[in-house]
Amino acid sequence: MSASSAVPAELLALAVEVAREAAALVARGRSSAADSVDVKSSPVDVVTAVDRASEELITARLLSARPDDGLLGEEGAERAGTSGVRWVIDPIDGTVNFLYDLPAYAVSIAAEVDGVVRAGVVLNAATGELYTATEGGGAELSSPGQPRPVRLTGSRPVSLEQALVATGFGYRVEQRRAQGAVVAGLLPRVRDIRRHGSSALDLCTAAAGRVDAYYELDLKPWDHAAGALVAAEAGLVVTGLGGRPFGEPMAVAAAPSIAGPLLELLEALSAA
Repeated sequence: MSASSAVPAELLALAVEVAREAAALVARGRSSAADSVDVKSSPVDVVTAVDRASEELITARLLSARPDDGLLGEEGAERAGTSGVRWVIDPIDGTVNFLYDLPAYAVSIAAEVDGVVRAGVVLNAATGELYTATEGGGAELSSPGQPRPVRLTGSRPVSLEQALVATGFGYRVEQRRAQGAVVAGLLPRVRDIRRHGSSALDLCTAAAGRVDAYYELDLKPWDHAAGALVAAEAGLVVTGLGGRPFGEPMAVAAAPSIAGPLLELLEALSAA
């Protein structure tokens, strides 16, 4: 199996199927989420047994369907593969929300082909909202009870001062100090700030026009691989600061009408 045989629509269909199965597992595990909790990078960076079970399910299903593919998962799944396709997996993005039963935690699965994300799915396990995208094929939102998917096109705020901006914070104390300083400088210059606790869902929320922009420092590939494709395919400007790639080290997704001034302000605040 070669990368040239990897059709984005087929990769997406597999990702959606697997994400739905994983989200069902996550939903079943919500009531016992607090029974087995460990910490990772800091005392507030948590992982549950359900995170691990979700990743095990996802990796098993993907490799059963495509045994030559590579994997990269938040909870340790990693293999090189030989097909040119690599799956980037977050089994529960928003684990703290999951632990507290806040309805914003998602299964995120992206398919890279030769290092470029070609298909992605983000499924909010708490609400059933499904965000999907393929490179060049646009982005869609499928909602429970709705007869057909909605094409995502972001928002068009008239100015930065009228923009609703989402962000997130890392788990290490030194990260939070720096991120807090940036958001303190940004807050007086925008409509307001939102912090949902899931970078994958933040990117999709921006794609859906529910916020006008999103930025965050020091994301990992599994945090943004699928969501960034959704945002880009919805027409958002998806980039880093100073012309650097997205996520190196800041990830920014913004409506085109405010991307310029937002990037300029974030660069100034980050350099301060």
